Amino acid sequence: MIRSLGYFWELIKGSLITARHFVVNMWFHTLKLFGIKTKRRGAVTIQYPEQKKALASRHRSLQRLLKRQDLKPRCVSCMLCVTVCPSECIYVEAAEDPDPDIQKYPSTFIIDLSRCCFCGFCVEACPEDAIRMDTGKIDLAQSTRQDLIYDLDKLLK
Repeated sequence: MIRSLGYFWELIKGSLITARHFVVNMWFHTLKLFGIKTKRRGAVTIQYPEQKKALASRHRSLQRLLKRQDLKPRCVSCMLCVTVCPSECIYVEAAEDPDPDIQKYPSTFIIDLSRCCFCGFCVEACPEDAIRMDTGKIDLAQSTRQDLIYDLDKLLK
C-alpha cells in the first residue's frame, strides 16, 4: 500500500513538472506572438524538412573526393586513409597512371557509410587534401545497406 502511494506521488510530481514546462513555454511563445521581447525564450521547434538549422563550420558530414583540373580524382592511392580508419570502412585499389607526374590513381575507392563513424581521421591523414567531409549533407537515410556504399562515381559528384 505504501509503495503504491509512493508511485502515485511520483506520478503527480512528474505531471506537475510537465504542466509547468508547458505553461512557461506557452507564455513565452504568446509574448513573442505579440512582439514582446524577453530574455528567455520558449522551447524551439524547427520544422525540419522545410527549415534547416545552420551547421557549424567544423561539422563533419558526408565525404567527397576532390578533382584535379583534368577532372581526375586528386587521390594518389597512398592508402593512408585506409590505414588510419578505425572502423575499416574505406577500401582503395591502386592502378598505374599513364601520366608520368602522377604515379598512381584509385581504380576503386569505396566508403561504406553503414560502418563509418564520421571521425574525420581520413581527412586529417590525406597528404593530397583529396578527401573532405564538408558537403553539409546530413540526411543519409537509405532503404537498403547497398545504397550506403559510396563508390568513386558517387564520391566525385
